[in-house]
Amino acid sequence: MAAMKWPTWDQALIAAILSSLVAMAIRRHEVRRGPLTRAHFVRPLATEFALIAALYSIWRVARKLPLAQNEGAIERARQIVDVQNALFFPTELSLQEFVLRWDWLGQLTSWYYAGLHVPALLIFLVWLFARHREHFPHWRNGLVVLTAGCLFLRFVRVAPPRFLVDLGYQDLSEIYGPSIYGPVGTGVSDQFAAMPSIHVGWAAVVSFGAVAVSTSKWRWVAGLHVVITAIVVSASGHHWWLDGIVAIGLLLIGLVLDTSARRWWASRQAIPLDEVERAGQPVESSMTS
Repeated sequence: MAAMKWPTWDQALIAAILSSLVAMAIRRHEVRRGPLTRAHFVRPLATEFALIAALYSIWRVARKLPLAQNEGAIERARQIVDVQNALFFPTELSLQEFVLRWDWLGQLTSWYYAGLHVPALLIFLVWLFARHREHFPHWRNGLVVLTAGCLFLRFVRVAPPRFLVDLGYQDLSEIYGPSIYGPVGTGVSDQFAAMPSIHVGWAAVVSFGAVAVSTSKWRWVAGLHVVITAIVVSASGHHWWLDGIVAIGLLLIGLVLDTSARRWWASRQAIPLDEVERAGQPVESSMTS
């Protein structure tokens, strides 16, 4: 089945430039004639969209850099298997075999993997910006550190479970579709870039952020997203358990760094500490959720 199409780097760059121009035009108007009362959210929205689109463009370009070699990817995957066995992790193969007992579950798993991680993240960011804007920079910065860390670590190639066919693994995307991959080196994501799992990392942003920021009892439904994603990426043959664990660790590092930077800046600017803690509170909440 054909690989799914996502925006290219140049499309994202054009979107970032246009959004930046909108933000600058509004800013110039506000300086000359005062705030636009009917569009007070447009400038910050355009600014944030420009930043995210620019980061996405950089991510897509960086994937094309000739810095990574596929040699050793299979061997590193086998090393991960050895580490997980030593830690008494359940095997991804047993989970995959369970899913393959029912076609409907296999199809649901494959579609969840291919189609939900990006929309879920975008919906979360829009909701966070619209309803809890004071927390938006904190989680955006955590997302930036997470994604940058995933991009950097992915230059050390690691094959996903589906390449170890001798152990019995299969590719659910090839069985049920849709596939976001083409041949090795093509598609939206690299075939040999299993470590870390950006699927699990982005799902953690959604789940931890919703649980930490929202006070609704329904926030726990969003909290299940990272759990389901971790199961789906393993059962589909696309990631090892350790791929998701490392991604979540990167997110937590990003959130802690953001909180530390805010406190340092507050101490330099003599900003009351309670104002800083109000913005950084989701870090502690997400760790204990």
